[in-house]
Amino acid sequence: MRVNRKNWLTDPDNLLRAEGWARDGLTDEQIAKNIGISIRTLYDWKKSSPQFLQSLKRGKEVIDLEVENALHKRAIGYEYEEKTYENGKLVKVVKKQQPPDVTAQIFWLKNRNPEKWRDTKNIDVKGELTVSAMDKLKAAREKANGKT
Repeated sequence: MRVNRKNWLTDPDNLLRAEGWARDGLTDEQIAKNIGISIRTLYDWKKSSPQFLQSLKRGKEVIDLEVENALHKRAIGYEYEEKTYENGKLVKVVKKQQPPDVTAQIFWLKNRNPEKWRDTKNIDVKGELTVSAMDKLKAAREKANGKT
């Protein structure tokens, strides 16, 4: 079955459907499959239709913010209530503490401030490089043998 391009790029229901898939965390590849098109066609649609592109961006912004907030919460730790039920009735509420997660902190810092926190740093080093006696001797021999 051939997909109606115009229908997907202008119909409010289809634009909302695409936005919802993006909000649900589907990748571009998965969204293309749901529509029934190739990933290449999806990329072409995103380039040619600002309305379609904005629908996908709006959906992705929501889930990206949710993940960012969850990562932040995990990095700094949080308090929560654990509820116990018996026969459908609440019998106990216990406040618990989730300690900060070092891995989440590292990930957050490396991505938010890479110049300061990345593993490798570019360091300018100035100085002189001296040639060892063996290298000088080898160069002299090569010169004497006509190899330069």
